[in-house]
Amino acid sequence: MTMLDKIEKYLNEIENFQSHDPEEVENFRIKYLGRKGLLNELFEEFKTIPKEEKPEVGKKINELKTRAREKVNELKAAATSTSGRQIDDVTRPGYPEAIGSKHPISLTRQEIITIFTRLGYTISEGPEIEDDWHVFSALNFPDEHPARDMQDTFFITRDPDVLLRTHTSSVQVRVMENEQPPIRTISPGRVFRNEAISARAHCIFHQVEGLYIDKNVSFADLKQTLIYFAKEMFGTETQIRLRPSFFPFTEPSAEMDISCTLCGGKGCKICKYTGFLEILGCGMVDPNVLKASNIDPDVYTGFAFGMGIERIAQLKFNVNDLRLYFENDLRFLEQFKAKI
Repeated sequence: MTMLDKIEKYLNEIENFQSHDPEEVENFRIKYLGRKGLLNELFEEFKTIPKEEKPEVGKKINELKTRAREKVNELKAAATSTSGRQIDDVTRPGYPEAIGSKHPISLTRQEIITIFTRLGYTISEGPEIEDDWHVFSALNFPDEHPARDMQDTFFITRDPDVLLRTHTSSVQVRVMENEQPPIRTISPGRVFRNEAISARAHCIFHQVEGLYIDKNVSFADLKQTLIYFAKEMFGTETQIRLRPSFFPFTEPSAEMDISCTLCGGKGCKICKYTGFLEILGCGMVDPNVLKASNIDPDVYTGFAFGMGIERIAQLKFNVNDLRLYFENDLRFLEQFKAKI
């Protein structure tokens, strides 16, 4: 058999060889391209052939060597891409992709916003790092009010004028400073208070505060707005109760309770057998607050209200520990997948 015949034979073997087994592919490479492989034998034999035959034979040997390398690379690539499929059992069911969910605070926040936007309220937002004017002074807080003390407020610097907002009422001040009545807005956001963390309290929480200012706005308008909100959020059978209270920025002021969502108002441990649970504070905007924002209290009146989103979420989802909202425990968060 001449060298050209051998080369043609080896070329046919290379073209016809197929395997996805990495070990077989490696043996194939050694057979042709190894130090003791067939190509090295051909190069040794090449030295003995007549001079006039060397150009043609040498060209054929190089073509064979190139094709052998290409074949090895093709087989290795194919073996790599199919190795996983060879190992896997194609009859096994696939692993479902885990689906995330919105956080319960986000779900509750969006539901509150949706209810008030149906009443024509716009959404306003403001900075979390605020100054004393927007957090306290413009809202009729006297200088000696305890909320200004370090025990309640996080101050950013030694300058007591820079602090983390303790309520989103600061956003309402900014709206009143930059807009003229009628004003109808809600201010959702994160707030901060220097409190010990427990099942019932946290140093970080979320609020939604509402403000409505126009001519001839009365407490009756406030009451009807809150009744609508309570029934939309907790069900049409929900009852409300307003109790007199005090806030520096509203007069008169009240705290609103709803009939207990767990016992339906009959009385249980959660509502301390009163049949009602407190959810928000409200009242008519104090004239001093209107004056501070250059709104004439002789022409305009208004009401304001504020609620903690965590509190609403607790009642909606029967969560008994505020810390669960911040711990990112998947066992807790996965319970809200169906709420998306």
